[in-house]
Amino acid sequence: MDPDYLPFHPNPGKPAFVPPPGAVDAHCHVFGPADRFPYAPERKYTPCDAPKERLFALRDFLGFERNVIVQASCHGRDNAALVDALRTAGERARGVAVVGPDVTDAALRDMDAAGVRAVRFNFVKRLVDATPREVFLGIANRIADLGWHVVVYFEAPDLADLIPFLRQLPTTIVVDHMGRPDVSKGVDHPEFRRFMDLLADNDNIWTKVSCPERLTVAGPDYGDVVPFARRLVESFPDRVLWGTDWPHPNMKSHMPDDGMLVDVIPRIATTEDRRRGLLVGNPTRLYWP
Repeated sequence: MDPDYLPFHPNPGKPAFVPPPGAVDAHCHVFGPADRFPYAPERKYTPCDAPKERLFALRDFLGFERNVIVQASCHGRDNAALVDALRTAGERARGVAVVGPDVTDAALRDMDAAGVRAVRFNFVKRLVDATPREVFLGIANRIADLGWHVVVYFEAPDLADLIPFLRQLPTTIVVDHMGRPDVSKGVDHPEFRRFMDLLADNDNIWTKVSCPERLTVAGPDYGDVVPFARRLVESFPDRVLWGTDWPHPNMKSHMPDDGMLVDVIPRIATTEDRRRGLLVGNPTRLYWP
């Protein structure tokens, strides 16, 4: 692991909030173990090993029934660790892969059989090298035939430039971590209003109301992030997902207690119906149709 990054919390607390039956952690990762699933040579960071056994134990401890496991950039386009975890979990997990234009139809079918239901396009410049957008469009057209969708990761200042590209995608789109707003600017800042307008104008775009630990300026208890997530849940209750982001790669300032992250949920989804939609109905509709 890179020396300036923190390992995941070794002993998270039991959350006070009890997730409803069927709840899904819709954004988490598996890393390594590196001696079995090596990290990509082109990676921009090296995480700590975070194998499937630790993820599934955390799932059960926090009170969730299912996971959506997202391929992270440290493993590049080698989805072996992801697929291995999906095959172990069976119907209790689905996956989001990272692929290149040279991926074969047979490989896509194998990933589909394992439980992959989406591909991820990463536009965060400090994490990945740039990929031409026409390459992403070609991939999107291919995976659309499988009924998959596209997950996009970007930061708020880059959204204006990305909107024309997003409108070309032929599938449902899920935006990671609310498009990474600068929470110090407030929910009424033009940057966040642009993101809200994007969702209002495009009913095929969803978002994850996740990662307060990455977005916060004030730190735990993430009160500066809650208004952003709450506004999205209230405005688009049928197109929001939630996830832990375990094991929280690239964290330097603090490593969150995953039990505390779960306890943020009732602060952003303030009614039972909204919590059930966020944690059960929406992810089930998208990943277990």
